[in-house]
Amino acid sequence: MKIVIPGGTGQVGGVLTRALKAAGHEVVIIGRSSGVRWDGHTLGRWAEEIDGADVVINLAGRSVSCRYTAENLRQMMRSRVDSARVVGEAIAKAENPPAVWLQMSTATIYAHRFDAANDEETGTLGGRERDVPGYWTYSVEIAKRWEAELDEADTPGTRKVALRSAMVMSPDRGGAFDYLSWMARLGLGGPVAGGRQYVSWIHDDDFVRAAALLIREPIAGAVNLAAPNPLPQREFMRELRGAWKVPVGLPATSWMAELGAFALRTDTELLLKSRRVVPGRLQRAGFEFHFPNWREAAQNLTERRR
Repeated sequence: MKIVIPGGTGQVGGVLTRALKAAGHEVVIIGRSSGVRWDGHTLGRWAEEIDGADVVINLAGRSVSCRYTAENLRQMMRSRVDSARVVGEAIAKAENPPAVWLQMSTATIYAHRFDAANDEETGTLGGRERDVPGYWTYSVEIAKRWEAELDEADTPGTRKVALRSAMVMSPDRGGAFDYLSWMARLGLGGPVAGGRQYVSWIHDDDFVRAAALLIREPIAGAVNLAAPNPLPQREFMRELRGAWKVPVGLPATSWMAELGAFALRTDTELLLKSRRVVPGRLQRAGFEFHFPNWREAAQNLTERRR
């Protein structure tokens, strides 16, 4: 198959590209700085790659690993909404449109909660929680508008799937696992603000296999890409420290986390929001996770990283 990946130059794009090429597929990357060039918001010659492709996997969007300033949040919104819109326009104009459009979304669309897990049918979307920072609502709105562009695209010949993905854990440098491992190995991987908030994640092997299932099976709409066993942050980091054989992780209060996030030019939402997400539709489709539990996943990832 010919698979086109707009925004495929980041960590997740690298994970997918390696696996898809290893499986014998032709992969075309569309990016701002490498691959077939585009600007992320207007049609151009890059759209010719989509005409005749079998699958489009749109991963484009400004990285969330930054300070959540008003300007950065606006850039996150524009980059996601504009890229989804223009990919839809390219598909709509294609003489031979792709059969499948997998559009990246995010598990952040769900509410900050501790009481129950969020699946696609019964989960609670965020935006109305009390006692959370106001900009968390904007993050949810980004996700909702991202998916709305997918839903509203006039592409009747193309099956559309919104990938509500948790953190994709791979041993690649610069990804979530790399950052969290750095914290753990420095002895900073203790509970943050008590550590009750849930962490959802997916192993890179399962992410790739789930994407392959969604390409071949007649599934449309929103799909959660997350391991079936999210766990509280204090337990998540305990298992990660165990995988790295680090005996102690210093705890951090909310204000300490804010100072650390400021120093690292990132944001505490990534640490403090409780993302308790489960893969209802994947499991009902018969998908079997190779790494359903974090302990085994962390062990595998640390071994590969070493």
